[in-house]
Amino acid sequence: MAALARPRDGRMIGGVCAALARRFGMSATTMRVIFVVSCLLPGPQFLLYLALWLLLPSEKAATATW
Repeated sequence: MAALARPRDGRMIGGVCAALARRFGMSATTMRVIFVVSCLLPGPQFLLYLALWLLLPSEKAATATW
C-alpha cells in the first residue's frame, strides 16, 4: 500500500479522495463516487474531508526547484 499523502496530480479539489484511492488500490473516480454517496447519509463526512485536507501532507515534488 502506498503512503497516505495527497498527490500532486489527479486532484479535483484537495486530493483527499485521490490519496485514499491510491492508498487502498482503487480508482480515484470510484472513491469520489463513494464519498458523494456517503454525503447523502447522516454523519460528518464533509468535516472529515476538510480535516483530512488540512492534515494529510502533500506529496513531495519529484525534483526540487531552487
